[in-house]
Amino acid sequence: QVQLVESGGGLVQAGGSLRLSCAASGRTFSNYAMGWFRQAPGKEREIVAAISWSGGSTYYADSVKGRFTISRDNAKNTVYLQMNSLKPEDTALYYCAARGSLYYTLVAREYAYWGQGTQVTVSS
Repeated sequence: QVQLVESGGGLVQAGGSLRLSCAASGRTFSNYAMGWFRQAPGKEREIVAAISWSGGSTYYADSVKGRFTISRDNAKNTVYLQMNSLKPEDTALYYCAARGSLYYTLVAREYAYWGQGTQVTVSS
């Protein structure tokens, strides 16, 4: 079992920045690829970014490319999502997820462990 706890969400004005953190416990963190997903009211959950076990490979959704950065610190069992130039359409509940593989996938159901989510609200 892997337990994931997100933090860092909040209310920010458009153009602002937030850094989300996801602390993992329970198993060897470096054995897991990690992903950040988000879900806005009335919309399906979508992948935002993902990172391989070492951090050597990353993925970004087109909607966040150039604005968001995913990173991980395996010594601290933590994955981060730095979000810059935030837009109102980034408003959503953000989840981190762990996949029992060294490499990520873009498919939510292939991630076995999920955090409880942290709310990000961007005002215009």
